[in-house]
Amino acid sequence: MMKRLLHIVLITSFLSASFTARAGERLSSHYMDSCMIRINGGDTLYMAWLHEVWVYPPLKFKNKKQEKFYWRTVRDVKKCLPYAKMIAKDMEYADTEMAKIEDPKARKKWWRAFERQLFRKYEKDFRNMYASQGRMLMLLLDRETDKTSYELIKQYKSKAAANWWQFIAKLFRNDLKEEYDATDKDRIIERVINLVEAGQL
Repeated sequence: MMKRLLHIVLITSFLSASFTARAGERLSSHYMDSCMIRINGGDTLYMAWLHEVWVYPPLKFKNKKQEKFYWRTVRDVKKCLPYAKMIAKDMEYADTEMAKIEDPKARKKWWRAFERQLFRKYEKDFRNMYASQGRMLMLLLDRETDKTSYELIKQYKSKAAANWWQFIAKLFRNDLKEEYDATDKDRIIERVINLVEAGQL
């Protein structure tokens, strides 16, 4: 009975590690993904696989509007983050493949075919997005690729195309040149992303 109690105490102490971290600091010893026990001679060894946990100070909303904006941000991040990551991988693949093609005309032909493929892949989902999710996707693309939407269009299409779509974006009060800033204006989005990726939100 005493040995069993000791096992429970050890596991509990493992789980309750370090709530004294600074705001936004990563903790690697708070949640266990899995745990196993290994017997080595007369010793019992505990093997734990841990994942990161983020600790932030509680949010204090000034009013209902601010709270509503936060939960809309959570909704939009959950919706758009997987797409941003997929598109970033698509762009990485495209860069790799186009680098193998020396002839500019052949490269352009390959890109047009790949562009049609991407359009078929994402069109239906993107058409069902809210305007706020479209803006969120542009920000997250910059986060994942380190390139604004304007720069991506310019790279894969042309400067003229980038300028045209920037003009359209401006009509709807958006900006394809807007950069993601995790430490300042987009710090709440970064917080939400960290919590979502860690399974805490």
